[in-house]
Amino acid sequence: MTTNEKPTVLIVGAGLGGLLLGVLLEKSGVPYTIFERAATVKPLGSALAVGPTLLPVFQQIGIYDDIVAAGKYLTHTTGYKESLEVMKATDYRPVKEFTGYGNYIIARPAFYDIMLRQVPAHKIHFGHRVLNISEEDGKVTVHLSNNQTYEGDIIVGADGAYSAVRQRMYEQLRAKNLLPKEDQEDLPFSCTCLVGQTKVLDPEEFPIVKEVHCQFRAFLGEDKPYTWGFMTTASGTLTWSVIHHLNETTSKAAMEQRFMNNDNAEWGNHAAAAMCDETRDFPLQLDDGKKRTMGDLYDLTNKDYISKVMLEDKVFTTWHHGRYVLMGDGAVTAMHDAIALANLLYAMPTATSSDITRIFEEYQEERYPAVMVSYKNSQLMGKRLDKGITGAIFLFLLTHLPMWLWRIVLSKTVQHRPQIGFLEAVPYMGTVAPTVSPSEQKARAAFEKQQPAASV
Repeated sequence: MTTNEKPTVLIVGAGLGGLLLGVLLEKSGVPYTIFERAATVKPLGSALAVGPTLLPVFQQIGIYDDIVAAGKYLTHTTGYKESLEVMKATDYRPVKEFTGYGNYIIARPAFYDIMLRQVPAHKIHFGHRVLNISEEDGKVTVHLSNNQTYEGDIIVGADGAYSAVRQRMYEQLRAKNLLPKEDQEDLPFSCTCLVGQTKVLDPEEFPIVKEVHCQFRAFLGEDKPYTWGFMTTASGTLTWSVIHHLNETTSKAAMEQRFMNNDNAEWGNHAAAAMCDETRDFPLQLDDGKKRTMGDLYDLTNKDYISKVMLEDKVFTTWHHGRYVLMGDGAVTAMHDAIALANLLYAMPTATSSDITRIFEEYQEERYPAVMVSYKNSQLMGKRLDKGITGAIFLFLLTHLPMWLWRIVLSKTVQHRPQIGFLEAVPYMGTVAPTVSPSEQKARAAFEKQQPAASV
């Protein structure tokens, strides 16, 4: 910070975004506490791709080697029709040329464990549900389910699409007639997703796990609104997912089912088991000469670690108010939010209300356009499932894209490579220059301004 006054930050939600924000605040000396409503963290989820848009930051905070060791290098993804006819193998090798980094597929539980180890245990509280949030005398106070309260200067909602922080913030705005109409509408979603990870597989029975590079295979339903697939991991498992793409009728039915459940973001074991039953005959190609289906993967997965979740489909327009600020829900999006927010919190001159408002405005101004690009790209990719001429044209273009054009598309996806302005910079590599990150520049300027004073 440019003064001795540092805001105390209360982070609600210990997902990947909340954890990374905690790690970065730990590095910057900004005091913080993380609250997570779950009592324990189950090894849930499939896998995520970690590449040049995050790896420079992981170098800065000292976990790059851990990430690479836990990941499996990705060179191609392969798409199949339901008949197991290969549609296209997409080449991601140019990413290394463009940036100096590759893409790694890492099982989400393994990635989470690495992140969790970076946060001192006494600064993260599990089993703490936020019941209420109040503001008084320039402070914000969270009231927890165990009757404890914590006071801070800023509260960060890193608790997902159904954020308790967002709900409290929006209640305040609604009472003042300041909440835009689009932010008052129900949160829509267009997909439900079944995810899991098998036990460690015998490489003699499943030779695909012995492949040096990650085998990422996606399958497109021909007469059903589903896509499914799997990825091999460095630990000899398969992470897998099945996505049910909903239409208006099925979306409404799923919405009604959601409200019958206590947890808005996830259905219970019964719903996951039912979706397993519905989809277990979906075919797979595992290169072992056997007729394989998703059911084989379900049978190799601990049932307690199979989950059915919703994939929400909305970008809110209101990200902050007073001492409240929100982060995104997607893994990479949320971590990029954390990077920008940490840079701005470090560079903030004081913890006054006016400075807090200013950095929140800068945070949204920087992050909102990037989030909208990601959202629109996701919607565009969904068109491959459209029935009729639109879906057919899109799928044809997707599977017949020439390499020169794919390189242009791919180069644009790796331009956003932010770093932490208050940590030693990692030299930029590759042939594609990163876009300018205003929050990084601001933090770097504040950091460099303090160096002469620090050396006296």
